[in-house]
Amino acid sequence: MTGAETEDDIPLGERKTVTDFCYLLDKSKQLFNGLRDLPQYGHKQWQSYFGRTFDVYTKLWKFQQQHRQVLDSRYGLKRWQIGEVASKIGQLYYHYYLRTSETSYLNEAFSFYSAIRQRSYYYQVNKEDRPELVVKKLRYYARYIVVCLLLNKMDLVKVLVKELSEEIEDYTQRFNTEDQLEWNLVLQEVAAFVEADPVVVLNDNTSVVVTSNRLQEGNVPPLEQGMVVGQLVLADALIIGNCNNQVKFSELTIDMFRMLQALEREPVNLATQTPKQGSLEPNEKPAKRENPHKYLLYKPTFSQLFTFLSASFKELPANSVLLVYLSATGVFPTGNSDYEGPYDFGGVLTNTNRDVVNGETVQKRNQAQKEMHCLHPGDLFPFTRKPLFVIVDSSNSTAYKHFTNLFGQPLVCLLSPTVYPKSVQDQSQRGSLFTLFLYSPLLAFSSVCGLNSVQRGLWERAQEFLRKVYRDIGQMITRSRTIDQAFLQFFGDEFLRLLLIRFVFCSAALRLHKLFRESQSFPESYPELPKQDTVESSLLQKHILELATMLDVQSLFWDDPLEVY
Repeated sequence: MTGAETEDDIPLGERKTVTDFCYLLDKSKQLFNGLRDLPQYGHKQWQSYFGRTFDVYTKLWKFQQQHRQVLDSRYGLKRWQIGEVASKIGQLYYHYYLRTSETSYLNEAFSFYSAIRQRSYYYQVNKEDRPELVVKKLRYYARYIVVCLLLNKMDLVKVLVKELSEEIEDYTQRFNTEDQLEWNLVLQEVAAFVEADPVVVLNDNTSVVVTSNRLQEGNVPPLEQGMVVGQLVLADALIIGNCNNQVKFSELTIDMFRMLQALEREPVNLATQTPKQGSLEPNEKPAKRENPHKYLLYKPTFSQLFTFLSASFKELPANSVLLVYLSATGVFPTGNSDYEGPYDFGGVLTNTNRDVVNGETVQKRNQAQKEMHCLHPGDLFPFTRKPLFVIVDSSNSTAYKHFTNLFGQPLVCLLSPTVYPKSVQDQSQRGSLFTLFLYSPLLAFSSVCGLNSVQRGLWERAQEFLRKVYRDIGQMITRSRTIDQAFLQFFGDEFLRLLLIRFVFCSAALRLHKLFRESQSFPESYPELPKQDTVESSLLQKHILELATMLDVQSLFWDDPLEVY
């Protein structure tokens, strides 16, 4: 209420408007703060609470739109407060995306974040002598950038990073704060993230073309008529990132970022989506789930990893597959053991920061004991009671070759090379080559050939050629008489089919490349693929040499496949 006005001077209707607004605002804050107490795993427990939170924010948003004049004059509603409500709605949609993996909710988050900037809701914040309000604005920028990265809006990301940089500079000059280094680190991280792709596609005018690597219609080789493959569907995926020194932003390493996109369909409206404001309909869900549900775990402890694995396993529907993607530093065995079991080969690192025993961190253990902060192959054995698809990108990926299929359920492990040539190893901070092949084979192929850029026309011709190669690889897999049935049981699912095909392409390409000489530099799998039918097929080798010729890098490959062996 403004000036010398008393409450009695305000008409009853307007007083009720202010009271109702305050109630909705308090209720929305209370529900929003309660979101962090919800379990992060499990599909059911959180949905009703999210629904209630959306309902209150829907009412609050419409209420402030309908009564803006009264709220301006009687409540003193400021534009940054409207921005705060819009930002919270954007956060709700983003977290709904994280929980459901439906990219349509990313578009909704983008709509609200975009409107905040277009309508300059936070513009006046810089004129107020309140550092906590400026921090709200900076956090909004960081969240907006994450959503734009996930939607591949790279041009906009660069603009937002520039604006955020200016805002941080203004903030640190006006307020002598202790968090200057933290905000500068945010800038460095997002800049490195944007530059992480090793190869850029260029238009004729040398502007960069943004390419998407989500699954698109027509990109997955169809199954041959009459081909009998499994009817399993990829329902859940755990994407785990625990690599030291890899580019990251907002608890997403570049490998995690690439893999999560490889497990999503391209939303139909992604390119045509225009920023819009206001309509909140979170309950209108797609009739059928487009994407597998994902958990993104950045540097989890063993306890956290095992908890999420167990929750996914428990809720996995019938005829469904659980995928576990591990991008992590290798842990190697220390002692020698007479008996070589599933805990004798090491595995991949889990985070030690939060794992304590009786309040103290564990001291150096006996050489005969196994590493505690490690996901050993044996740790996954209980989960092989249901169909399991494992991808390990690590310097000790081969530890997972020593699997035993105890329960007869479909089980496949795709394992990265453990040794790379120095030129490739030097690039590892920008993401693993193996994951890059699973995400975008042409990007990886161009990178390993030392290309920094490719012209758009050539890129599109090469992509079209690769679609033909993928069809041939698909036929090699399904027509092989000696292939393990597990591969065919997973082949009915489009995401898994594409991952298997890209894996075979990666293995064949690296075998022909002159820099990759050691056997540890080739991917492996459990069960083993029949090499003559797949990764060493003469037809596939011919295709790879054709692609190399198309990109004018044929000198990097053995042109007589017999020279390879």
